[in-house]
Amino acid sequence: MAEITSLRHAVASLVHDGDVVAMEGFTHLIPFAAAHEVIRQGRRDLTLVRMTPDLIYDQLIGMGCAKALVFSWGGNPGVGSLHRFRDAVENGWPTPLQLEEHSHAGMANRYVAGAAGLPFAVMRGYTGTDLPENTANIASIVCPFTGETLTAVPALQPDVTIVHAQRADRRGNVQMWGITGVQKEAVLAASRSLVTVEEIVDELAPVPGQVILPSWAVTAVAEVPSGAHPSYAHGYSERDNDFYVRWDAVSRDRETFLAWMEQHVLESANVGRQT
Repeated sequence: MAEITSLRHAVASLVHDGDVVAMEGFTHLIPFAAAHEVIRQGRRDLTLVRMTPDLIYDQLIGMGCAKALVFSWGGNPGVGSLHRFRDAVENGWPTPLQLEEHSHAGMANRYVAGAAGLPFAVMRGYTGTDLPENTANIASIVCPFTGETLTAVPALQPDVTIVHAQRADRRGNVQMWGITGVQKEAVLAASRSLVTVEEIVDELAPVPGQVILPSWAVTAVAEVPSGAHPSYAHGYSERDNDFYVRWDAVSRDRETFLAWMEQHVLESANVGRQT
């Protein structure tokens, strides 16, 4: 059964220096509050995994938490580049960043393989791209039944996966709905998992299109209202589009970025919101 606990305790017990950490959520339900707690606790040498690293990983990279990034797309959605990400890759600031790039399909299939306990996934992909030449974890494989040449990618099995969801009950069963990505697969593939939620309720009311993460598949649940801000939680909050625009200016300059993080993350007791 999942432990119902505080965000601070969950991060302290589940996220360790040197871990492979996946923080998933597509467009909404992005676990920003949990990432901020990882930053506050000063975790280092993390291998960050995410299909679409956006502002959440820009902040983690800029604060020196990451040594490597495994991803399939990176940017500030609708705005432009991730300046802290670029600074780490181009200038090694604040620390050098190793990159492992895949396609969206490759990342999703890697999570599925990890969740199934398989060593790798097989797919028709990467053909005609230069990713196999630049990414070691992509290999050709011949189908033993048809002789067709396919692509194999190794399973993703993070040490810990962190996601945000709308609700959990007091037994630790988690409920999410709306636009969902690979949260379920990423949680099932991981050795440990943390789910932050908008609220903890006595009973989960069914919702169309819901995804349920059963208590036995989750290590810890923490109630963190607005824990996805500036992304959104369908049914609870709206996307803060203005924040994504403001972030471009904040993140361009190292000193401006550090001052913002000091004020709004390191010194902030308002977990779940940033301005």
